Amino acid sequence: MKLHVKAKDQVIVIAGKDKGKKGAVVTAFPKTGKVIVEGVNLVTKHQKPRGQGMPGGIIHKEAAIDASNVMLVCKKCGKPARFGYKVNADGSKTRICKKCHEQID
Repeated sequence: MKLHVKAKDQVIVIAGKDKGKKGAVVTAFPKTGKVIVEGVNLVTKHQKPRGQGMPGGIIHKEAAIDASNVMLVCKKCGKPARFGYKVNADGSKTRICKKCHEQID
């Protein structure tokens, strides 16, 4: 499965309990089609102490959400937008915003 977002992309959540929140993609999982976005889909984990330096307790961390529930945010217009690909002269591809035609990568 090919994802439309990569790690470090700025995205906005378009569906689910965190709809409207913005954040950067921390990790992308292409095999499962999921992404982890910072500050989105926080879950509570009760963790046991694992040694000297790792105390136990209640930890809040981000869980994975489906990649179809996030949309890429354009750096220039600052709005969620679809994007297309532009083939450069050397054969490499770059992503461009469909609204303002600004290069994303």
